[in-house]
Amino acid sequence: MSDKFVQTPVLNIGYEEHGDPSGFPIVLLHGFPYDIRSWDEVAPPLAEAGYWVLVPYLRGYGSTTFLSPDAPRMAEQAAIAQDVVDFAEALKISRFAMAGFDWGNRAACITSILHPELIKAQVAIGGYSVQDTVNAEKPASALDEANRWYQWYFNTDQGRVGLEENRRGIVRHLWETWSPKWTYTDEAFGRSAPSFDNPDFVEISLHSYRHRHRNAPGEERFLEVERELARGPQIEVPSIVLRGADSGFGAPSQEPTEDENRFPGLVARRILQGAGHDLPVQRPDAVVSALLELLKD
Repeated sequence: MSDKFVQTPVLNIGYEEHGDPSGFPIVLLHGFPYDIRSWDEVAPPLAEAGYWVLVPYLRGYGSTTFLSPDAPRMAEQAAIAQDVVDFAEALKISRFAMAGFDWGNRAACITSILHPELIKAQVAIGGYSVQDTVNAEKPASALDEANRWYQWYFNTDQGRVGLEENRRGIVRHLWETWSPKWTYTDEAFGRSAPSFDNPDFVEISLHSYRHRHRNAPGEERFLEVERELARGPQIEVPSIVLRGADSGFGAPSQEPTEDENRFPGLVARRILQGAGHDLPVQRPDAVVSALLELLKD
């Protein structure tokens, strides 16, 4: 399938579409360090059910490029959420549903918070994913800090060189450690690997992890948005939270209270066996079912 393209104020966004454009739109958002191939088993059943399914490459991935060579290569959370809004506006979509994981879930959560009028429903893979990039950061547990070694690595000069010279090796390692009970074939990895050759992949990745730890400035246009997000606003659109039982970041809590508090419009919360971090690859059936459940009315 060939990529299509749409221009926003900042980007030329590459995307794939499935289904009839007259159907209700669903936007599927990948995360770091993945690409649109994560949705290959999710998009077709949704299209067969009559939906128009749009799967864009995030900034820094695949065929998505910046319009201007002088544009800042930044990827704070507010920016990737604005990309979603701009993408919908460019395609003249006034209302849509979303599912996302990792960065894609963060973008989806923020879009739902800032523009609930646009969002009919959201599948939040991994739960609430909004960061506080304003206030002083508190250390996590030793295990959590160790699991996020790559974030500290990307905040160093060595991390920059490493990601430039060994991006595929680092990405493959992250895939495998974040979903330790899943076996990735060379063929599956090879389908996504070219996306990481995007000329902005390194700068976008580094900025995201440096900004969230307050080691890099964000875009001035998002300063007030980041202050608002730092307050942890709720997500009120109808939502289903999906969590992988076998995530390399640790098993999710069986206690639903935090998700219930974060998502007042919570329809369901499910912990899925046989799924790690990139849940759409490992349990596409559950993602499809969640979206169809939210959109059945």
